[in-house]
Amino acid sequence: MIELTHVSKTYPNGTIGLHDINLTIKEGEFVVIVGLSGAGKSTLLRSINRLSDVSSGDIRIHGQSITAASGKELRSIRRNIGMIFQSFNLIKRSTVLQNVLSGRVGYHSTLRTIFGSFPKRDVDIALTALERVNIREKAYIRADQLSGGQQQRVSIARALAQEATIILADEPVASLDPLTTRQVMDDLQRINRELNITTIVNLHFIDLAREYATRIIGLRAGEIVFDGSVQEATDEKLAEIYGRPVKADELLDTNADVHLVGVQ
Repeated sequence: MIELTHVSKTYPNGTIGLHDINLTIKEGEFVVIVGLSGAGKSTLLRSINRLSDVSSGDIRIHGQSITAASGKELRSIRRNIGMIFQSFNLIKRSTVLQNVLSGRVGYHSTLRTIFGSFPKRDVDIALTALERVNIREKAYIRADQLSGGQQQRVSIARALAQEATIILADEPVASLDPLTTRQVMDDLQRINRELNITTIVNLHFIDLAREYATRIIGLRAGEIVFDGSVQEATDEKLAEIYGRPVKADELLDTNADVHLVGVQ
């Protein structure tokens, strides 16, 4: 489904974001990417949907090169990729429903989306998406009246309304408390299992990666240093990813009342 071949990214200041990444992610996988801040996790995710152009190599989605695509072809490929951000990326003064309907813009003309004129089918799709994340009753409330966890659920619903076959989530729970973190991760896991949506998540916390992933990828200085199952992600392997033993603040204590801030 997703194939990266010799993908590298060098920023204008010379910083290497990714170095010779070769990676294949199959349909329906729940992949968690871990690593230190600056390891290249966000760069990798943003390269997959071409929010960031790579310097060399090729990325293929369903056999189509998103690296080489432009215009209508690029929009068509991106329509299959939902993106969830740490900061939610919602229009706070708009209703929850309007935010979710923004996931439908790739299916309509620019004029229709400017005026927010969505057909009833789109509204039904959006409401069903909200129901899947258990906040349908919030549809007509302004997004800025929701809690952080509820706002992140809106962004998940937006990806569902997009009818994406791939969801990319960049640190989706980094700013949430432990209880809300678990609720959001449960939503992503359930959607992955029930709808077979390929899900790739960047996470701070090793415990969460071990609990929710079907596969863990470790990045260090822009290179893949681990790619394996949860069972293979031993403390020794994690030490290789981080260049040292993993400390307590890189774990999430889901029974605690505080959110321990770990590495990015």
